[in-house]
Amino acid sequence: MHTPSLAVWKFASCDGCQLTLLDCEDQLLTLADEVRIVTFLEASSVVVAGPYDISLVEGSISTEADRLRILEIRRQSTILVTIGACATAGGIQALRNMADADEFASVVYARPDYIHTLATSTPAAAHVEVDYQLQGCPIDRGQLLDTLAALLIGRKPRLPAKTVCSECKLRGVTCVLVAESIPCLGPVTQAGCGALCPSCHRGCYGCFGPAATPDTAALIPLLRRDGLSEDGVEQVFSTFNVTRFAAERNDR
Repeated sequence: MHTPSLAVWKFASCDGCQLTLLDCEDQLLTLADEVRIVTFLEASSVVVAGPYDISLVEGSISTEADRLRILEIRRQSTILVTIGACATAGGIQALRNMADADEFASVVYARPDYIHTLATSTPAAAHVEVDYQLQGCPIDRGQLLDTLAALLIGRKPRLPAKTVCSECKLRGVTCVLVAESIPCLGPVTQAGCGALCPSCHRGCYGCFGPAATPDTAALIPLLRRDGLSEDGVEQVFSTFNVTRFAAERNDR
């Protein structure tokens, strides 16, 4: 009987989404009974040649070597799942997409001529076909386990289509935007975190990216209501999913 193979790949990222998989602990042991984890450098130095039944990809594509490697991973993988804001949206490092990467390198590095980088930080989907995307910075452990279980039994993963606002309501969390004028992206952000930040008396940072139909045009006047400047509004949107929120706002 064929045991499905699972490979986990890292590109430009902080490793937080891979650590989410490692943090599954007991569930990871159960998963290991159902799949062969053939490549996962966060956990083992072993690298097994493909093909692979399932590949999890963390991180953004930021160098030419990255671009060529994601093409090869896609060619070797039956199912490719991107995990986290870096892999699905370019990550916070995609802030460089709005500036000059060469200028940044000249300021940061003593020998910028040694740096070989692309001008932009982009998600895997900008280069290859992606089968499923798990949002978040980091991803939600429950979503990850449900997605892997779904793929192993041949059903479609259950990914939320609600907003963080709906999670606040389900948890009985007072709206920090309406009640206390704290800038919050909950109304336009995809659910999945369990309203973690609002439940800790902080506004949503948009870690899980734009919801399916985000009404950013309606949210911006609320952000400005208490004197938030245009630069302040830009800063609210310019975090983990800066490119996706920028694209959504431009479309509107």
